[in-house]
Amino acid sequence: MRRTVMEEYKRKLITAEQAAKLVKSGDWVQYGEFVQQPHDIDAALSARKDELEDVKIRAVTTTFIPKVCQVDPDREAFIMNDWHFSGFSRKLQEADLCNYITLTYHEGLQHYRLGHSPVDIVFQPVTAMDKNGYFNISTSHSVSAGVWDSAKTKVVYVNKSAPWCCGGYREIIHVSDVDYIVESSDNPPLFNLPEVTPTEADQKIAELILSQMRDGDCIQLGIGGMPNAVGAMIAQSDLKDLGVHTEMLVDSFVDMYDAGKITGKKKQIDQGKMVYTFAMGTKKLYDFLDHNPVAAIFPVDYTNNPWVIGQNDNVVAINNAIEVDLFGQVASEASAGRQISGTGGQFDFIFGSYKSKGGRGFVALTATVKGKNGELQSRIVPALGPGTIVTVPRSMNRIIVTEYGMFNVLGKSTWERAEGIINLAHPDFRDDLIKEAEKYKIWRRSNKIK
Repeated sequence: MRRTVMEEYKRKLITAEQAAKLVKSGDWVQYGEFVQQPHDIDAALSARKDELEDVKIRAVTTTFIPKVCQVDPDREAFIMNDWHFSGFSRKLQEADLCNYITLTYHEGLQHYRLGHSPVDIVFQPVTAMDKNGYFNISTSHSVSAGVWDSAKTKVVYVNKSAPWCCGGYREIIHVSDVDYIVESSDNPPLFNLPEVTPTEADQKIAELILSQMRDGDCIQLGIGGMPNAVGAMIAQSDLKDLGVHTEMLVDSFVDMYDAGKITGKKKQIDQGKMVYTFAMGTKKLYDFLDHNPVAAIFPVDYTNNPWVIGQNDNVVAINNAIEVDLFGQVASEASAGRQISGTGGQFDFIFGSYKSKGGRGFVALTATVKGKNGELQSRIVPALGPGTIVTVPRSMNRIIVTEYGMFNVLGKSTWERAEGIINLAHPDFRDDLIKEAEKYKIWRRSNKIK
């Protein structure tokens, strides 16, 4: 006789401690992504520190300090790795407890499916099971389908507080495809991203970008104060019929939607849908997404594929950077050997916007930043220094924006780029940048600085 889905659920239900017992020395273990993490299993696994060695763990932008790291400062039992750093990952890195894994984000699923990133056991966070026997992966699709397909042992971790996020495809997992089920002990609300208040410089940059936007644009926003400022300005603007095809869905998209600015009517694909691969924000965002069919979560090999992105016209990609040099190289993930975030989807969307008819890819950064000693430092630099990683190569970069203006580097020679980029720097640093440009032989005496 065929079992009912609830009978199958009960048969596969185990405790977090039993799930942790499935892990063997030398295993590759996959944790959750972004705001969804298997907290109880992590705690249970940490209790096995003295029984295990060389257990390698992968996560994507972990939003807590794993217990396995706390109990094993020498990394003898557990080796944590992250595909994209969060503030928590940076703290772990500073304590030599986490390593970064680099990737071009839209290729992430292939890393797993082709065997480059083996998975012995996955602990996949999900929603509660519905009456038809399906779990939903909730706010974090990303590379999860590739992980699930390649994992030898498949465990879902149920958090009843997680919203049900409509897809897309591959956003659900049937109980028949699950080896084991673990229920959260306390079903905690999802991690809330701290609010970032835009600075005056962020506001100026946002105004410049907004001046380049048109009705019907299809937008992608990154994380941070400046993209938030763009979203807030759009919500109060006269723009209409905007579409959404983004990597990360944040609170400002809810504000724009509630203000009637987002309809998706002008999109060439996925019309009417707000397409994304993960959501990270506050309760406002998570409540908006719960069973809301206007938002569609997809695997990252769809959302971030430049050839998919380019099928929509007028794609406007807006992302932050740490530094830009006079050649047009963009560093957005690491500086002087310190991993800050990751490549993420910035390269994907700059490339995708280039392939979009009428597309515009913006790389935004404030012209200066305060150093450790409080001194003002230029973020427009002569050349990227040792340990500072190129995220967008100069051949792919497009429009650079600071509070001092914007400059499109496409088709420009090295001396034209130097002139245009120096114009984006703080005036106090421009003379020194000119001297450095002369040393690199990318400066013409006839150049005029505004």
